[in-house]
Amino acid sequence: MALKPTTCKEAIARWEKAKEAVAAEATVIELQFQWPPIEKMDGALSTLVSCEKLSLSSNMIDKIAGIAGMRSLKILSLGRNYIKSLSGIETVAETLEELWISYNPIDKLKGVGTLKKLRVLYISNNLIKEWVEFNRLQECPSLRELVFSGNPLCENQPDIEAWRAQASHRLQQITKLDGIPILRDTD
Repeated sequence: MALKPTTCKEAIARWEKAKEAVAAEATVIELQFQWPPIEKMDGALSTLVSCEKLSLSSNMIDKIAGIAGMRSLKILSLGRNYIKSLSGIETVAETLEELWISYNPIDKLKGVGTLKKLRVLYISNNLIKEWVEFNRLQECPSLRELVFSGNPLCENQPDIEAWRAQASHRLQQITKLDGIPILRDTD
């Protein structure tokens, strides 16, 4: 007998019961490691109007959806899912400051440029293999911290220092790459 995936509504109800709190009033909602896993982000998430940090890591979600009503969202954690693109993220572009989306099969960064307040992007261990996709991060003026290791683009470089030099040259706004501060000439 196959288990039906957990819906966002069910996961939120479980969270409320476990925390004895109202999800719509909470600032941090953690729905990671659901069993059975969540497969779809849906409109139930839009009821989380006070949520500043939402974690849906380690589920089986394949696309970003259902978050348009989350007008307070600053941190979105979607690591270890099956998300293939950033499509759908633009609905929280006005508030989102951190996107944790490592360990997904993302190969294109189309749409990342809408995230004008994005300061932190963890996108390691995805499938990004072209500089043209990496360059889309130039459209994120607030980006300071980037974790990108484990992507084919970075793994295919002759050495880590060459990769760091190239990446930091292309993204003048970042101050930390793969957990290591970037030292720039200030003259």
